[in-house]
Amino acid sequence: MKPQTKIFAIMAIAVLSTLPLAVRAAGPRQTAAPANAAGPAQPQVQLPPPEYIQAGETDAKHLLLLMDTDKNGKVSKAEFMAYMEAEFERLDVNHDGELDVKELTHRKTGSAAGGHR
Repeated sequence: MKPQTKIFAIMAIAVLSTLPLAVRAAGPRQTAAPANAAGPAQPQVQLPPPEYIQAGETDAKHLLLLMDTDKNGKVSKAEFMAYMEAEFERLDVNHDGELDVKELTHRKTGSAAGGHR
């Protein structure tokens, strides 16, 4: 697997794995119910299959270790954003501030943050 494809797959798994937890923590969205409605409809949260979460756990842990620059065992928003900005800059080969398919499939090894094969 290409390094760029792997990093995006890892990030997607990490984000998608935690998204249901964020949705649950936020609670149901409150909307105004029509006057004749019995009550607001409860949104159904679709969790990824457990095997998808488990398969991405090792890669997600590795990615978090790469982001944890102060090595305190946690990734702050600043560490996360710095890592993502460095990856964006590395992938934006034409430096136009946007990523396109050609850039995401451009063969380039390593990452701006280091640690990738």
